[in-house]
Formats: sequence, structure tokens, C-alpha cells
Amino acid sequence: MKIAVFPGSFDPITVGHVDLVKRALPLFDKIIIAVGINSVKKYLYTLEERTAHLEAVFATEKRVEVDTYEGLTAHYCQKVSSRFLLRGLRNASDFDYEKTISQLNNIVGEGIETVFLISAPEVSHISSTIVREIIKGKGNVKAFVPEEIWGNL
Repeated sequence: MKIAVFPGSFDPITVGHVDLVKRALPLFDKIIIAVGINSVKKYLYTLEERTAHLEAVFATEKRVEVDTYEGLTAHYCQKVSSRFLLRGLRNASDFDYEKTISQLNNIVGEGIETVFLISAPEVSHISSTIVREIIKGKGNVKAFVPEEIWGNL
């Protein structure tokens, strides 16, 4: 079974994340959206809220699972028997950062491969960081977050 792990903080999930998962589904038997727990990082939404948002968005997709993890992503992949990480690339800066991380994950994870998908043009400008700022500023985020969670933000 080909299992991909899509790690992140998803604070909040964006339409870019959803697009990436939907485009990757034909490549894998299962995608685990893994919400990383980082005690040092300050989040806008609690872990429970973030996982609930993800579960609501992917409620009808049987091959998508939502989970949480602490520690190294490569170790989590080993725990769930995944040989693949899924990552999206919006721009060259993303590539430079993600390339290094993928090489480290490959070493630490003993052969874990990172599969990169280029962001679709219509969502390539969206990031959770920007969406958080819009939310904090009481702006309208309907164009940036999945419909299933508009009312929960």
C-alpha cells in the first residue's frame, strides 16, 4: 500500500492544502494529513480545532486520514509505514527550503522520498501565514479557506 504523509501545522487549512491533497490522491492509496505538534510554536487555533477542521474538509474522502504527531516527521513516517512525504511548492523559496528538508528526511528516514507538487496557479499565492493575518485583522477569508470551515474561523 502506497501511503503518503502530508505534514504541517494547518493553522489554518487553506484551499491550497485541499488542492494539493486532491491532486495527489491518484498517486497514493492513502494520504495521512499529519498535524505536527510543536510546543515552542504559537498557534492561532488549538490542535483540536485544526484536526476538526481537517476532518470536516475531508469527511467524504475515505482515503484521507487525519492524525497528529510529535517529534521528527521521518520517524512518524516510519511509525505509520509510509515511504512518501507530500509537499507543495509555491515558489523558488519553497523549493530551496523543502529540498534541504527532503534530503534530511531521506537520510533520517532511511529512504523516505518526498513527492513535490507545484501549486496550481490559482492558489499559489495563498499561505497559512497570510490567512492568519487576514483573520487577525477581521478580514474576509472565504477565498482562502475551504467552505466547510468558514463559520469556524
